[in-house]
Amino acid sequence: MRIVQLANFYGPRSGGLRTALHHLGTGYAQEGHEVVLVVPGDRHADEELPGGVRRITLPAVKVPYTGGYRVVDPWRVKSLVEHLKPDRLEVSDRLTLRGMGAWASERGIPNVVISHERLDRLLRFVLPATPAERGADWANRRMAASYDTVVCTTAFAREEFDRIGATNVTRVPLGVDLATFTPTRHSASLRTDLLQGKENLLIHCGRLSPEKHVERSVDTLAELHEQGHSARLVIAGDGPRRSFLEKRAAGLPVTFLGFVNSRLDVASLLASADLSLAPGPHETFGLAALEALASGTPVVVSRSSALKEIVQPSCGAAVSDDAPAFASAARHLLESGSREAARARAEEYPWHAAVDGMLSALKVP
Repeated sequence: MRIVQLANFYGPRSGGLRTALHHLGTGYAQEGHEVVLVVPGDRHADEELPGGVRRITLPAVKVPYTGGYRVVDPWRVKSLVEHLKPDRLEVSDRLTLRGMGAWASERGIPNVVISHERLDRLLRFVLPATPAERGADWANRRMAASYDTVVCTTAFAREEFDRIGATNVTRVPLGVDLATFTPTRHSASLRTDLLQGKENLLIHCGRLSPEKHVERSVDTLAELHEQGHSARLVIAGDGPRRSFLEKRAAGLPVTFLGFVNSRLDVASLLASADLSLAPGPHETFGLAALEALASGTPVVVSRSSALKEIVQPSCGAAVSDDAPAFASAARHLLESGSREAARARAEEYPWHAAVDGMLSALKVP
C-alpha cells in the first residue's frame, strides 16, 4: 500500500514535526508499505532516507520571520500527488495544505490530518483570546469537515475540536526514540566540561523562537542564581530569539551551544544533565521533554501545555508560567527526582504504538 505523507513547515535540520514524520514513515515501511514523504525545500530532490522512506522535496519560498521554514505551493503538491497515486494520504499541515483532504475524498482515498499544534493558541499571538478562539473554531470546523479523520496527539490538542463538537477526531500519542535517548548516553567528561565548576546542570533543548518561551528557562536560572544555588543552564538550539536571549542571560551562568546537529550528541547532553526545562505553554505533545525523560532526566514543564499529561511527580513537575514556579520545582526535582522513574515513564511511549495507531486511523487493513 502506498502511503503519501505531506507537510509544510518541515524543518531543514531538526524539529518535532520532522522527527515525527520520519519515525512514522519508517514504521510504515517496516510494516511493508511504500512510503513517500513530500516536503518543501530550497531545491528539488528525490531521495531515499534511512528506513526506506522516499522523500521528495519541492522548491518552496521561505516564510518571513520563521527562521527558515518554507511553504510549497498547494497546486504543485496536488500535481505531484496526482502522479504518485496514493492509497492513503496523511497531511501534517492544517492551514496551507488543508484542501488536500477534500482532494483525497473526491478520489476515494482514505485520509487523515495530524493536528500538530493548537490553532487557538497560535492565533493568540496576534489576536485577543475571544477573537482567537472564534477564528480557530471557524477554521477547525472547515478543516475537520475536509478530512476523514483528525488525529490529535494529546487531550490538550483535542480540546479545540471537542469544543466545536467534531466527531471524526481520534487520539494517537506520538513516541520517543528509546534506543537513541537512554541514560547510557551519560558522559561524565561532557558533564564536567559543561558545568564549568557549578554543581547542577540544567538544559533547555529546542528552537529559540517566541512560542517556545525560552526566556523563562533563562529567568529560572536567574532565580536559582539569586538564591545562591550552584547551577548552570545549557541551551541547545538556535533560532530568531538567540540574540535577545543572549542579552537576557548576560552575566549569568548560561551557555549557548547553538544548533546541535547530531541526535547522539543531543542524547548525551540530555543524559548528562540533572534537569530539563520545557517552558513552552503551547506544546501539543513535546518530543524534547519526552526525549529528556527517556534519557533519565526529570523535567519541569508548563502546565498550560500538553506536557502536564506526560510528566509525573516522581520525574517531573507541571507548573505555572513564571520563573519562580519553575525555580521552585527545579529545586524540588534536583533533590528528589528519580532518573529511573523518568525512563520508565518514557518507555510508555514507544514509536511502534504510534505507528499502529496511525495505521488504524488511516484505515490500513
